[in-house]
Order: sequence, then C-alpha cells, then structure tokens
Amino acid sequence: MITNISKAAALPTMTDRGVDLSALPKEVRDQLAELDLELSEGDITQKGYEKKRTKLLAPYIIQAPVPPPQNDFQPPAPSSSSQAPPPSSSSRYRERRSRRTHRRGGTRDDRYRSDVHSEAVQAALAKHKEEKMALPMPTKRRSTYVQSPIETRTPPDSSSGSEDETSVRRQSSVIAPPPPVNSNKQSPDCWISRSAQGSSTSSSASSTLSHGEAKPQPQSQPQPQYKPQYQPLYQPQYQSQEQSRTAAVTDMLAHSRIAASENSAPPPDVTTVAPPTRGPRVDLPSNAVVQGMSRGQSRSSMMETADGVPVSSRVSTKIQQLLNTLKRPKRPPLSEFFTDDSEEIVQVPQPDPNTPKPEGRQIIPVKGEPLGVVSNWPPALQAALARWGATQGKSPALTALDITGKPLYTLTYGKLWSRSVKLAYTLLNKLGNKNEQILKPGDRVALVYPNSDPGMFWVAFYGCLLAEVIPVPIEVPLSRKDAGISQVGFLLGSCGVSLALTSEICLKGLPKTPTGEILQFKGWPRLKWVITDSKYLTKPGKDWQPHIPTANTDPAYIEYKASKDGTVVGVAMSKVAMLTHCQALTQACNYCEGETLVNVLDFKKEMGLWHGVLTAVMNRIHTISVPYAVMKACPLSWVQRVHIHKARVALVKCRDLHWAMMAHRDQRDVSLASLRMLIVADGANPWSVSSCDAFLSLFQSHGLKPEVVCPCAASPEAMTVAIRRPGVLGAPLPARAILSMSGLSHGVIRVNTEDKNSALTVQDVGHVMPGALMCIVKPDGPPQLCKTDEIGEIIINSRAGGMMYYGLPGLTKNTFEVIPVNANGVPIGEIPFVRSGLLGFVGPGSLIFVVGKIEGLLMVSGRRHNADDLVATALAVEPVKTVYRGRIAVFSVSVFYDERVVIVAEQRPDASEEDSFQWMSRVLQAIDSIHQVGLYCLALVPANTLPKTPLGGIHISDTKQFFLEGTLHPCNILMCPHTCVTNLPKPRQKQPVGVGPASVMVGNLVAGKRIAQAAGRDLGMIEDQDLVRKLCMWPTVMHQYLTEALQWRAQTDPEHVLFVLLNSKGVAVGTATCIQLHKRAEKIAAALTEKGSINTGENVVLLFPPSIDLIAAFYGCLYAGCVPVNVRPPHPQNLAATLPTVRMIIDVSKAACILTTQNLMRTLRSKEAAASVNIKTWPTIIDTDDLPRRRPPQIYRPPTAEMIAYLDFSVSTTGMLTGVKISHAAVSALCRSIKLQCELYSSRQIAICLDPYCGLGFVLWCLASVYSGHQSILIPPFELESCLSLWLSTLSQYRVRDTFCSYSVMELCTKGLGTQTELLKARGVNLSCVRSCVVIAEERPRLSLTQSFSKLFKDVGLSTRAVSTAFGSRVNLAVCLQGTTGPDPCTVYVDMKSLRHDRVRLVERGAPQSLPLMESGKILPGVRVIIVNPETRGPLGDSHLGEIWVHSPHNASGYYTIYGEESLQANHFNTKLSFGDPQTLWARTGYLGFVKRTELLDASGDRHDALFVVGSLDETLELRGLRYHPIDIETSVSRAHRSIAESAVFTWTNLLVVVSELCGSEQDALDLVPLITNVVLEEHHLIVGVVVIVDPGVIPINSRGEKQRMHLRDSFLADQLDPIYVAYNM
Repeated sequence: MITNISKAAALPTMTDRGVDLSALPKEVRDQLAELDLELSEGDITQKGYEKKRTKLLAPYIIQAPVPPPQNDFQPPAPSSSSQAPPPSSSSRYRERRSRRTHRRGGTRDDRYRSDVHSEAVQAALAKHKEEKMALPMPTKRRSTYVQSPIETRTPPDSSSGSEDETSVRRQSSVIAPPPPVNSNKQSPDCWISRSAQGSSTSSSASSTLSHGEAKPQPQSQPQPQYKPQYQPLYQPQYQSQEQSRTAAVTDMLAHSRIAASENSAPPPDVTTVAPPTRGPRVDLPSNAVVQGMSRGQSRSSMMETADGVPVSSRVSTKIQQLLNTLKRPKRPPLSEFFTDDSEEIVQVPQPDPNTPKPEGRQIIPVKGEPLGVVSNWPPALQAALARWGATQGKSPALTALDITGKPLYTLTYGKLWSRSVKLAYTLLNKLGNKNEQILKPGDRVALVYPNSDPGMFWVAFYGCLLAEVIPVPIEVPLSRKDAGISQVGFLLGSCGVSLALTSEICLKGLPKTPTGEILQFKGWPRLKWVITDSKYLTKPGKDWQPHIPTANTDPAYIEYKASKDGTVVGVAMSKVAMLTHCQALTQACNYCEGETLVNVLDFKKEMGLWHGVLTAVMNRIHTISVPYAVMKACPLSWVQRVHIHKARVALVKCRDLHWAMMAHRDQRDVSLASLRMLIVADGANPWSVSSCDAFLSLFQSHGLKPEVVCPCAASPEAMTVAIRRPGVLGAPLPARAILSMSGLSHGVIRVNTEDKNSALTVQDVGHVMPGALMCIVKPDGPPQLCKTDEIGEIIINSRAGGMMYYGLPGLTKNTFEVIPVNANGVPIGEIPFVRSGLLGFVGPGSLIFVVGKIEGLLMVSGRRHNADDLVATALAVEPVKTVYRGRIAVFSVSVFYDERVVIVAEQRPDASEEDSFQWMSRVLQAIDSIHQVGLYCLALVPANTLPKTPLGGIHISDTKQFFLEGTLHPCNILMCPHTCVTNLPKPRQKQPVGVGPASVMVGNLVAGKRIAQAAGRDLGMIEDQDLVRKLCMWPTVMHQYLTEALQWRAQTDPEHVLFVLLNSKGVAVGTATCIQLHKRAEKIAAALTEKGSINTGENVVLLFPPSIDLIAAFYGCLYAGCVPVNVRPPHPQNLAATLPTVRMIIDVSKAACILTTQNLMRTLRSKEAAASVNIKTWPTIIDTDDLPRRRPPQIYRPPTAEMIAYLDFSVSTTGMLTGVKISHAAVSALCRSIKLQCELYSSRQIAICLDPYCGLGFVLWCLASVYSGHQSILIPPFELESCLSLWLSTLSQYRVRDTFCSYSVMELCTKGLGTQTELLKARGVNLSCVRSCVVIAEERPRLSLTQSFSKLFKDVGLSTRAVSTAFGSRVNLAVCLQGTTGPDPCTVYVDMKSLRHDRVRLVERGAPQSLPLMESGKILPGVRVIIVNPETRGPLGDSHLGEIWVHSPHNASGYYTIYGEESLQANHFNTKLSFGDPQTLWARTGYLGFVKRTELLDASGDRHDALFVVGSLDETLELRGLRYHPIDIETSVSRAHRSIAESAVFTWTNLLVVVSELCGSEQDALDLVPLITNVVLEEHHLIVGVVVIVDPGVIPINSRGEKQRMHLRDSFLADQLDPIYVAYNM
C-alpha cells in the first residue's frame, strides 16, 4: 500500500504557511526568486530547491506542529462536509488540526468535496481577477454570424446534455502559484504583460479597446523594443527611447514622430471599390514615396508613430496589445528547440531529467473470484427465455414508458417468448418465395429500432437469437447528414448485412426519396427492410420449435463501437461469452429472480444491453426502460420509477444523476430506500466521483444508502472489466486516490501532497469480474507489463469478453489476441488478453482505478492529457452561462510534428461577444495553470450546430473533421499558437559579412564551380544579308533615334499599317499607317510649341486610354524635343483613389504640360476631381482631339543618343513610386534586341493585350513596331471585361503567331473561359497558329497559372510549348524574353527550406517542401547577367541564390530624382563587383535569383544557361532570421480553404499578418483562421500573428496583376479595410 509521504516534500508548503512572503527582507525575497528561477530552468533539483528554500525561510517561520504522515487512500464516509466553505489562508493551521479530528470522526477529508475542482480553477484564475483580459479581442463585422434558433426543448441545464459528458465538475484541485517574490523581476506566471489593461468591448464595425489605468511598475525595466526586421526605403527607423513599464499603449502611440504638413492628405484609398468585382486596377504608391527623394519629404502625408503607423489606428493598439501578451516569458522549455542543420530535420525534444519515472516493481496479474457453479444454470440464454416463457408466462419482463414518463405497455415473459418464436419462424421460413430461404443461420441482420421502443427491440433481438442469425443493433438513421452515417455503412458492409429489421412506425419515419423509396444512405450497402410488428408475423405450426443448441463459440450478436477516428466497427460476442458474462454479472451484482431494475441507458449496446436485456432475462428480472427522450422532458422520471416500483437496481450515467439533482425541487416525496445497487455506468470517468458525491448528499435524506453506489468500468471489447460490489450496511466505504496531474501526464502515479495543486481525485470501480484475469500494460508499443506505480491500459483474459472485430482480422489481432511481455520482452504466458481501451492502475486491496480512456488521450509534446479532464476544467470556469455544459468537444490535431489541443463548445444564444471572449481567455489560463498544456485553438459555435451522437453527446470525430475541413462555422475563435508551439527550429543567426575576396575566389575554384553568369547572344550592328533584303533595304547601320526610323518608314513605305486598335466587339476602331502616324505626330509637335510654348527637354505628361492617340502623342513629343512621361489616366468611377497618383507623378516629374483627350480634360477639371486634388494648379492641358493643321518648323534631333528619350514611372509592389530615365540609345538597343529575339519584320503581325503605361508593355505598344516595321494588333485589357474571349478570338481570326499579355489577362481568361472551351471551339476559335504567347511581368513566373492556361486551352489548339514569360525590372525594362528560337523554358524544383537560408538546393519533382520554378524566358541579345551576394557584392557560383545584376546597352540611365541623390544612382545603376571583374558597370535589379547551366543547347550549340527569378528583395519578409517570399506563403494560404479567393501577407513589428479575401459566405470567415494558421505553420514554420478576413477585391492589385502589399498594410493599420473578421493569434 502506498502510504507515507516524505516529510521533506511536505515541508515547503508547511513553511510557506507560517511565513508572510511580502514581509520578508528584500535580499531574502531576491534569493527566493533566484531559487525559483533555477528550479524553473532545471538548474537545481526539486529536492535541492526545497532544502535551500527551507533553509532561507527557517528564521522567519512561525513554528507549527507538523502533522503525522497521512494515508493517500482514505476511507470515505457520508460527505456531510461537502457544503463547507473553502478555508481562508489565515485559518490554515486550524484547518489542519480540525482535519485530523474530522478524520478520527470518520468524516471525509475536505479535499474530497465535489466543488473542489471549480475552486481550484477559481484559484488559478484569481491571479488575474483584478485585470480584465489584456488580450486583444478579435474584431468582427456585425453581420458575420446570425445565431441559429435554439431547440424548442432543452433539458434542465438548457443543454441537450451529452451521452458521455456529465455536467458535474470533476473533483480535482489546483494551487495557484505563489505571487512573484521579487517585484523587480518579471514572473513567468504573469500571463499577460500589464502594459495594457481595460475592458475589451466590441463596436459595430470593429472592436475598440478602452484602456484602464496601467498599474505603476518599477521604473528599472525598459520595455523591449520591437524593431521591424526589414525596413522598406520609406520606413522611418524606430526611435530608441527608453520606455518604462508604466507606459500604456497610449504612450506607445505618443512616442510618435509627427511629420504633418498643413494639407496632409490621407493615402489614396483603394478599398472603396465595390465588391464583388475587383473593380478598376489601380497603381497606388503607398503614401507616395519617390525613390530618390530625400527621406524627410517622403511620408508627410500622415501622422505616424515610430513605426509608420497612423496615430488614429485602432489596429495598432490591438497589435501592440498582442505583442504585450507575447512578451511574457514562456514556460522553461524542455530543451525543445529543434536544431537546424542543413537538412533542417525536426528532432525529438530531449527528455527533461526531472520527469517523474515509475519506480515500483513489475505488476502481478490480478485474479477475480472464481465463477460459481450453479446447478440449474441454462445451457444458453435462449433456454432461459424458453423456461420463463413456459413456467412464468405472466410475470412482467419489460415496461416501456411514453414521452411523459408514464407506463405505455408491459411485455410479459410469455408474450416475449411467443413473439420471439413467431419472428424466428418468419425470418427462417417466410421471407422469400416458397422454396428459397433468404436467411440462413449465421447471417447478419441489422436491428433498427428507436430508443423509445424497447419492446420491439427485445422481440427482434431474441427472435434473431432463436433463428440463429446474428443481430447487429444500429441507430435509426434520421437524415443523410447524420453524424457518422457513412461510418455505419462501413460497419454494415464489413459485417455483410443485407437485411434490416424495423418497426412499422420507425419505417414510416425513415427519410424517403420523392418516389417513396427509403433513401440510399452514403456508404451503406443495399438493404432489404423487414417489419417485425406482430400482425406481419406468421405463427408457426404446432410441430415447429426453434433449435436451441448449447452455447458455443459462434458469434451471438455484434455490438457497434465508434473508435477515436470515427470509424465504426462491430465487436462480435460469442454465445458462450454472452452466457458467461450474464453469469459473472449475476454473481458480482447478486441478482435474484423477480427483482425490478430501472434502466436509463441505451438498451442496444454495452451496459444497457448486458444488464437490462441479457442478464435481466437470465434472472427473470422486470426491467423498466426509461428512454432518453423522457429524460429530456422529465429528468426526474427514473427516480420516480424507482420509487413507484420499489426497484432494487438502477442503471444510470453521471448525466442522469446530475439531471435528477437539477430537477429535485419538483418532487419532495420520492424514496430511494428500496435500491440495493445504483450502477453508475461511466463511473470509470475521473470526474464521476463528484456526481456520485453530490447525488448521494442530496438524496441521502430520501433513503439513499451510501453503500449502494456502484461505479463500474466496461468497454465493448472486454465487456465489464470491474464493478464495485453492493456494500453491506455500515461497512467502511471504498478508497479514493488523490493523484498529481503532472504525474499522470507522464504516466506515473504520484500522490498529490500539495493542498490544491492540480490534483485529480478518482474513485475505485471495485474488483475484477468473477472468473477474469487482469493486467496493466503500456498503452503504446509492445504490451509490456507496467510497474505498480505506472498508468497503463487494462487488459482482460476472461471467457466473458468480445471475440473479434467482425470482418476485420488485422485489427482483431492487435486487440483481442494480446500476450503481455515482461521488461525483457519475454511473453509471460500463452493465454491471450483483450485490450479494454481503459487507462488505469491497481490500488491497495486489488481495487481497480480508471483514469481515462485511450480514445480520450491527447499526446502533446510527449505528455498525456485526458480530454475529459480538460472538459472538466473548462466547465469549472465561471461564468458557464457562455456555453452549454454538455456540449464541449476536446480533441487534438496534428500540426507541425506535434499534437495540438483544440476545444470546441456551443455558445448560448444570449452570450455577449465580450462574455464569450472573457470566458475563452479564462479557460486558456485555467488549462495552462492546471494541466501545464497550452491550448492551440478554442472555438465557440452557435447553439445546436455541433454534430451529435444519437443520445445527445457530441460526435467528436465529426467535429474534428469539420474543424479540419473548415466547415465548423464558429462564431468566436481564439488561436494561441505562440504559447503552445514550442518546437519551431531555432532562429537563424546570420554570419558576419566580412568575407575576403581571396577566400571566396579560392572557394569557387576549389569547388570547381563556375561563376553564375549568363549572356544573350551578341547584338551585332550588321544584319545578315537575307534579312536585309526582306526589310526593304533597311540601312545597314541602325538608326540611333526612333524619330528617324518613323520618318524613314513614312517615306519608304507610307501606306504600311503599323497599328490596329480593336474594341470589345473585335472591330478595328482605329488604324495607323506609317504616314498617318508621322503626320499626326507633326501636328502634336506643332501644338506643343505653339499652345504649350514648351521648350526643348521639358517633361510632358501623356494622359491617354490605351489607344493610337497615345502612340501619336509620344512621337509628337519626340518630334518637339520634349520628354514624354506616360501616365495611366484616373478611373472616372474611382477618382478619389486614382487621381492622387496621377497628380503625384505630374508634380514629381515637374511636367510643363499635359497632353490628353477631351473627355479626360473634362474629368481633370470636374467637381469630383476637385474633391481629391487641387485642380487649379494643373499645368497647361492640351487636348489632342482638336489640333491645328500645322507642321513644326523642324523635327528635333537630339545632339547625342545619351539624351533622355522618355521617363518611365511605375509603382512597385512595395508601394514605391519610381521614375527611370530611358535614353535614346537604350530605346534603340532595346528595340533591336527584341527584334532579334522575336524575329520581327514588316510582314509579321503580333497581338498585344497589355497596359501601355510602363515597362515592357509600353515598349511593345508604342516603340517596337516603329522600329521593326511589324504590325501590332492592340487590344486594351479593359475591353476584356465586357468580352472575355476578345483576345483569344483575335489570335484565331488574325492567325497571330506571337502574342504578349499580362498575368491579369491570363487569369481573367483562365477563370472566365476555362469552362467554355467547347463553346469557343463551336465558334471556330483555333489557337494552333500561336507559337509564342509571352507573359510580360516583373516577378517570378506564376507557374501554376501558365500551366492551367496551357492545359485549359489545349482543347482549342494551343501548343503546350507556346506559353512562356518575360522578366524586366526598373533598372532594365527587359532582361529576358522567350523568343522564337532557342530551347523551351525549363522548370526546376528547389527546396523551400534552403531558399529561406538564401541557398538553392535542387530536388526531385514531388519532394516534400519543394517549389517549382520556371525559367523567366531567354536572356535578350546584348544582355549579361551575373548573380551577386547583395551584402558582399561578390559574384556567386552556379545554382547559388543572390541578387541579379545586369549589364546591357538598354539599361536605364538612372532614377528621375528631384534632388539628384547621386548615391542611390551609383548604388543601383553603376555598381561594380567587389572582386572578379571590377571594371564592368552593372545595374542592380533588386531581384533574387540564380543561374543554372542546363543540358539543353542554344542556337550556337553551347550549353544553355537558364536564369530563374525567385522574387523581389524589397518584398521579402525577414522572420526568425530567415528570408521568406510573400508569394510562397500566399500560395499555401490560398490552398487552405476553397473560400479563399486571394491572399496577401506582410509583417508588422515582427508579426506576420495574413489578409485573405473570402469568396464564400460570411459564416465561413472564422473557419479560415485555424486553417491559415495551420498551413503556414506546417509549410513555412512560422506562427501567424494576425489573420484578417476581408471581402473580395479588397487586396489592391496593380495593372500588371501584382499585389500591392505595402498599400494593403497601410490601409490595415489605418483601419480602412472594413474587415469581416480580425483574429489576433495569442
């Protein structure tokens, strides 16, 4: 017997009691705090800690007598003390003395009181009672979820209660850790940093926080600074100010750096576009920063805090709060950080040396008493029924109740026998035609009867036994959507069931098809339904008698069992096991003939079937069956039945005890004195002890005797494992065990010595069944016998146990044929045992204690937690008015190499948003304090939406399935990944940069690596002779200027059509021949000099829709000698968002004049425009629709080709507005390069569906045709919105060989036309003519989009090899472009983990964590690229990741800056390598990529070097020392749920923020939060800080189809997104 507790262990608690810690001298408190820290970090053992602590406190102890050692297992007695109030700390000494006197008097120890667990939880939460939660409350749009109507009828607790979950709190106790001793140290217990307190309230659109006063804290501790890990060019640095702890969030905002100007305009807002269409594409600079402008000017457009966050922002206060909650130190880790080696394989955490280990000897199998020999015992159960039917025909067998709880009918043994015989005869002889027998003995038959009709079930069950067919009782299917319905189909299939028995009423209620046939349920075999009502049965002739053989090992019946993962299996019972089990129960429960039994359990399975149907008939017992529906309507009905019938035995669950107590006031005059046994079927549940105690204390006054309460333990496989025998009056009550929860989590039994520190009180379930042998084995791995102080799985050897899982031999072997082994792995005998699925141990006197079930076990970080324990803790958190008691599901999901605990509960309709959040926060704290396990997710769903089991419990596996599929639809959710995910790889420490050139070079040479560089072919000046003839004798030396080329074409081939513009109907609405274009350009040049009085070299803004006018205006400017600046016109429906960008480019470029159309001129001067910009200060506006018929005196020719030809302005995805200068030399070099790559000449036609405002799009639209003479068919992308097929049908109609488009166009076609390829075919669209379709972009190729496009349109003739991509950047508009010759673009797979470390590791297709990358087209003629380490500026080797640098005659000349900041210029445009080739000038593209030499050959026969672009350096996120590309995280997020349309990520103060557009209904919004968190954690090893769910079209996308993440970030922080939901992950 485990008795004495070591005095040393008890000392600290004793010593603490006599000492007021706050009164101790400061140095003693400091030493104590240091000691606590040492213990928490594992630097000192528990024993050493206690010794040192006792020594420190010894001088201050108020001496008190130490009590003698106590027994762990104490004999309980009537718990009259269960109402006593909790002792105050001042009376602890008195309490200890009185406890000893109590014990002598035989009353129960205070720790056994039923309300002890809720007290414990309150104690754990008491630390936080002053502060309202400082966790930021989620923000929710009001419409997000509409409560579903509640059920019309709910039981007493207004809960439909669960079959298994009792609603009484589990008995267990917890201690709140002592307050931190040293107030200067931040204690690990401070869950929440106190810098922000106040109640969280929810406003209509999004919630705000009202801050209470911050508690003054010692000044000594500076607040940690959260420095953003990467700073875009415009972001002001964090101010390094000492911030004391006193600072509340408001102070954080006050340390702002305010740079407000008088007319500071807010940033242009893109979010006002009406969903669901994405609306006009807009290029928006994020708060307008011009690259190259001085910093001071950059962001004067709004007041900001030190992080560039608008002061008004509610979001920022929320995030600040979130950061504050994350500052609390984590529990000391069990050294669980995985090391990150080159493979970054996640390793198992090292075991903690202080983990308790089992120390006892090996357990000896426990034997039950022998099964008694009875002389007149029947040879089979059917024989007992035959005997009672013949000799005691009038005696009652079963009484059924109606819905009000009144008796409906009584079935006598005579009637039961005669009806069963009739049914047996009918089944065997009357189902088919005359000669065919449908059922043979041994066939399986489904029994489908409702819970309210036990009589029909009894007849059917015994009828099957008599016919020797095997009954398989199942639940009545109510609809196709029943929880687990398809799994029942699996059971019927594995048992080979083809016939179902049911009653007429039940059959009428089954769901039918419109034709009246019974629905075919998902996964079910085809069933033939047979009605078993008496009127349909045939009476057998006098000579027919059922065959009743002696019980053998054939299956008698099959009981269904749902396993943890939801699969339903059938446990087969043999005839002899059924008989032996009845005999064992009769002996253990001392059943007598003619007794009355009240059964509240389900009579179709387990205890309800074994006692209430089988053993009852064996002993001629009268059973009164109380159905679940009656219990819901009248919870006291079973107590009344016991009283009326003077029942001797009652069969209940804890739930029934609880309901009876709730309804107790209705009935004063019931007596339970007749009961000799109150069998508690789920008495094995750890928290059943409190239900039993509470029920006993309430009903003792009604005659209930303490010794009649008989908990038992059972499982479908092992049947009854143990049952407490009915006691003798006055005998001592059985023992209780008070176990340490932390010991239990390590699988060992440790008596809890602390007064309230997380303890679990369990009651015994009596002794092993008669005739059985029991062992305890380890639950996982081989069945090794446990030690005496170890928790393990109970296994049983008995004739009365299940024989197999029917039809599943593999599973059967592991469960029904277990041979235990000793510590050396040697089997201890021959006899097979059955696994019971129960976890427990053997206590003193061979009493069995059960602490949980295998299927409720959650293994988190190597520790075991019991789902039921967590439920009990959650229920003990006040106020429970937030959720329904019996409707809480706890399960674990596997995320990132460990199990994570999830709790889902049904929220009451009247619970307020704040109550719910408050309750959730408190549950988190309670579980963290008591179980030392972090919750991953806590979700509340609307009432009555969780899947239920037939008897009202929550269907756990379906709930888990819904959670993982994103179909749970929570109305409140709290994710806490930061607290429970402790196994992330260690953050990467970057190596210092100072690597000398020599070592790098040597490194390259030693490794035999070639330097990663590649070049296009030579851009020769002399054409080859064939081409010269084709090109109408184009002069051998190229024109340096495009103006000369246009004049030459106008002279030599005036009527050649250069441009054709199409409208949405595919009709050519404008064409331009060489001469027309030349003449129109002349007119514009004349207008500029006359109307605009423009001087040479001045900048002119071109504001045109995509048109031929734009092209003419461009050449007009060149003819006049001014510099054109092409700007996208404002969108007339969205001026507020788009006009400020136009205004800014005009201001920045210092334009002297604007060329535009009449319509746009009106727009610029309209009232609407005046609302967003100052329209009085526009420069001169010239309308090109009305031009004088004049020619300029002469056409301007620049003195040198290095002069600027035009300015190219563009907004980058990081929200940066940059203008680059393109010289005349660069223009002609670029045009020539494209001409060579794409083989363009006069007789060729190309189709362009691009926005002509910047980059390569502008070059192809306006410049290339004039240079090469080919015809360009121009398709403005906005026309596709009214006619999706315009671009593709144009390609087909004009038989175009080469076409250029943008990703947005491709996406539009893929999404809009993907399903209509047959329709396109019917219209005659044929794309077999297309040999190259190039996507123009400045980003990594979107492989999935190009592949989808190729696959979809393969049906209309598109060659799979046609689609390719181009790559350009700000410093060089076209680096790569897939031409007509050369090898196809190749794809490689790289390891994403290596990419994060700035390495490239090539892997095979399909490798885990692999990322496919497609080559970005062929490098253009005249271009050289090299891959460079951006920090050392040294060249890198082949297949290394670095920045792409480019050298080419068409590089841009520099940024267009106002103040000529030369440093930027030199840095980006004229950079030299630090070693290798120090002469060449390179331009830095700002993109990361690598070069790989492939096996393919290029035109010249050399091996081809492919350039792979990985992503923009500005866009990358630096988190945990690793580099992430937003697109990779976004791709993962978009895969997480079908309702995610688009997503974008950015960081804010080290937190990863994910914004997702929801394309489903708003009730899906909260489903996305856990799925997004899971996928980012699994695939990228990152914890998401904030998840924002928004409407479609909110994420701003520019004309090239690129996301503008920085603009989104600003809108989010300025609270302009109007999100559906914002979740702040803890």
